[in-house]
Amino acid sequence: MNRGDVAIAGAGIIGLTTALELAATGCSVTVFDQNEAMSEASRAAAGMLAGADPENPTELRELSRLSLTLYSEFLARVESLSGKSIPIRTTRTVQGVHHLPPGAKVLTATELQALAPGANTSGCSFLLLEEQSFDAWDLAESLPAAARSAGIQLRERTAVLSVRAGKSDVDLVTTTGTFSAGAFLNATGAWAPILDHALPVGPRKGHLLTVELPGEAQMQCVLRSPSVYVVPRGGIRYTIGSTVEDAGFDRTVDPLRIQELFFRAMDLWPPLREANIAETWVGFRPGSEDGLPIIDRTSENCWVATGHFRNGILLGPGTGRVLGQWMTGRQPEIDLSPFRCGRFAPSPASS
Repeated sequence: MNRGDVAIAGAGIIGLTTALELAATGCSVTVFDQNEAMSEASRAAAGMLAGADPENPTELRELSRLSLTLYSEFLARVESLSGKSIPIRTTRTVQGVHHLPPGAKVLTATELQALAPGANTSGCSFLLLEEQSFDAWDLAESLPAAARSAGIQLRERTAVLSVRAGKSDVDLVTTTGTFSAGAFLNATGAWAPILDHALPVGPRKGHLLTVELPGEAQMQCVLRSPSVYVVPRGGIRYTIGSTVEDAGFDRTVDPLRIQELFFRAMDLWPPLREANIAETWVGFRPGSEDGLPIIDRTSENCWVATGHFRNGILLGPGTGRVLGQWMTGRQPEIDLSPFRCGRFAPSPASS
């Protein structure tokens, strides 16, 4: 039987950021994933660090703030460890809202057109947010390499089938054998209930597409409304998203869903009528019953982190930081009570 200080199931952004935090304290960490690292929701994401999105639940405010304060350091560390670049693609977001947040300053028509030439202003007021974005594919290429460089054992295509927690150890049964660790984290996203049936989490399927827009009518900021977003990817490429569907783990890309999403984007930013679809894909975001993450200790030496829904990329470094603190006997630096399992009934045992 193999052994390590910590075992993590799930090599997405939540699992790998936590692994980096734990490895930095001297823990030996092994991360298991049923497929390739960063191949599911983390790779499918649009890469917006949307901490100021007025549609975010208020309960996310402190975790979002913490994560944003860590992001520059996190990206620099991943780049240093991996030798791969993660360029920031945009630094501003034009946000359309139906209801103005308190104290919000609405962009004038002139200001809006300077930022997003040709944008359709009907139906929304628009705000300017200082918000970065990067290409999630860049992070998906660099984060696993950074983890390996940090000494983390990454076991891809090795699913954790079951977990048994004892008084001092946790025994894992995997598709390649058994493994024992002093602590365990379930960070398998939408698949988390496989290891803990009581977790009220499931896949929220999302369609996305990337288009190419020739010509001079380009945009350098994210343009987002309550129904669609358009994210510049550099050059003439833009990512458009995203649907939210309760469709299980159906990986089918539905042309009608893609067309509907493209039409929404064209309505928001009419220059896209000249664009051509370059790529389409789907992802499975982990959604909880109330739309908030689940971050908790489920037994003496087991933890869970799932349910980050549309904000996994944003919340990754913050979640990794508080779990790294909690799993090594320190006090998490923010209040995690909004994310505890006890808010659901019935719930896993929580301590």
